[in-house]
Amino acid sequence: MPAFSRFLRYFMTVGRLGSIRRAAEELNVSASAIDRQILNAEAELGMPLFERLPTGLRLSAAGEILMAAGGRWQKNLGDVRAQIEDLRGLKRGHVDIAIIDALTKGHVPALIQSLQGRYPGISIGVKVTGNAGVRQAIITGEVDFGIMFEPESYRDLTVRAFVDVVLGFITPAGHPFGERGEARFSACAGSPVVVPARPLAVAEQVAILEGTSGIALDKKVTSDNIQMLTSLVMQGIGIGMLTSLDVMTEVRRGLLRFTRITDPILRPMTLALCTASARTPSHAAALVLGEIEAGFAQLGYPAALAG
Repeated sequence: MPAFSRFLRYFMTVGRLGSIRRAAEELNVSASAIDRQILNAEAELGMPLFERLPTGLRLSAAGEILMAAGGRWQKNLGDVRAQIEDLRGLKRGHVDIAIIDALTKGHVPALIQSLQGRYPGISIGVKVTGNAGVRQAIITGEVDFGIMFEPESYRDLTVRAFVDVVLGFITPAGHPFGERGEARFSACAGSPVVVPARPLAVAEQVAILEGTSGIALDKKVTSDNIQMLTSLVMQGIGIGMLTSLDVMTEVRRGLLRFTRITDPILRPMTLALCTASARTPSHAAALVLGEIEAGFAQLGYPAALAG
């Protein structure tokens, strides 16, 4: 295993950087040693792992397969080490989580801070990506678990906890529109609006409302970044449309107001804490997963907007 581990480390670094020279600099080993390991592996496999281009190295089809398998192998090895530590009675290990952008503020960072206080031997990696990226990271084993929207159609995922999240208008504090707790989508007709764009999951709901209502929105700005959208609304550019989850931190701080959109065609979005169905979490991952699962209800509506 040690020899294979060394080759895999060399191979994956070259695959990531696209250069033997740059990989040698990062790993602090000679370029010839890395090249020799790769050439030996290619000879044994009977096919190239890289395409040699004037600009550097690019993974071949075989290299792509080995790169994906290597990522899973490294993750599994980390889990094995964590389980061995568990046998010693130590709460140590590393846990990787994938989350959507809306969770980078508030509850999840606060929970990680709390976990670090109770389990200082557990390190945590947080991957922030789109909804599809969270799903892919869970299934491939890149992360131990993830939090995403609308997981019910995926049979390769196990839902550990879920809450409802609703769409609404967001306005700066003091804006008269924000005095309403609920409103129909037509209430924004004629007003300047700031609108989410794909691949944000909430963009799909806005598109449904546009299509069914026939309202031509006065779109001043569109963006695929939640922080940008909230900042634009706070600058007074227009009325925004996001979920209760997206703005819970700003609403609790009194910076924004949230008005739920109540059109009958609109249904709540499901936010879910998911693991891979075919994978058992390590002891460290199970500890972190249990903590997040216990407090997951705080992310739902109306709890997310409670003071």
